[in-house]
Amino acid sequence: MATFFRWLRRNLVVMAGLCTLAYLLLPNVIVTVFSFNKPKGRFNYSWQEFSLDAWKDPCGVADMCGSLSLSLQIATWATIGATVLGTMIAFALVRYRFRARGAVNSLIFLPMAMPEVVMAASLLTLFLNMGAQLGFWTVLIAHIMFCLSFVVTAVKARVMSMDPRLEQAAQDLYAGPVQTFLRVTLPIAAPGIAAGALLAFALSFDDFIITNFNAGSTVTFPMFVWGSAQRGTPVQINVIGTAMFLVAVLLVLAGMLIGKRRNKQAK
Repeated sequence: MATFFRWLRRNLVVMAGLCTLAYLLLPNVIVTVFSFNKPKGRFNYSWQEFSLDAWKDPCGVADMCGSLSLSLQIATWATIGATVLGTMIAFALVRYRFRARGAVNSLIFLPMAMPEVVMAASLLTLFLNMGAQLGFWTVLIAHIMFCLSFVVTAVKARVMSMDPRLEQAAQDLYAGPVQTFLRVTLPIAAPGIAAGALLAFALSFDDFIITNFNAGSTVTFPMFVWGSAQRGTPVQINVIGTAMFLVAVLLVLAGMLIGKRRNKQAK
């Protein structure tokens, strides 16, 4: 008995981590399983029989792939805009001293701490007062605004951990400012920039509340899922969800393999 308790004490953290991971992945497993279901009614909530029909025709539901394409476009452009602006803001906050720097640091965290419904209503009020037509561009601007804080936080953490002596060594070797940035600074900051970009893409693609307030007649994939859930949930939604999950897992595994390969080359 004492041996069991010693083993439990040594492995308690690992077991807790595995249980947490299983809890987090359980919804993805359910979505994947029900993507192979063939429901008899409109709702895909109970298992009936195994079928590959939804996988053979993922765009079989009207307007679903159109909304998916729109969400991917918005997420891509929002990621590009938020990553470029967020990277510049992060470097400015870490490398330069200017008035109101502390206030800017505090304001950066407001979109992360503010409830989404408050931000959504505020942006809607702003767009209406400006006379803007709600649609693709208002959604894109809103997504860039709330993704910006997450990119700044990720890139800022990476920039703060950088060793300035590496850049100084490049300058001592007669590298110009542009050359130093492209060959030394940017490669070192790249993991933080990539992490911020991936986070921005996931947040933009997944967002519903801010999009719903500012979309007008535009229908993104989360809005399509919400609307279809009231009439009946097509199996193709599970197919798209499973495919997106698998793509995310593959990207993470590819990043890990690239990181390990670089570490081996560095040694």
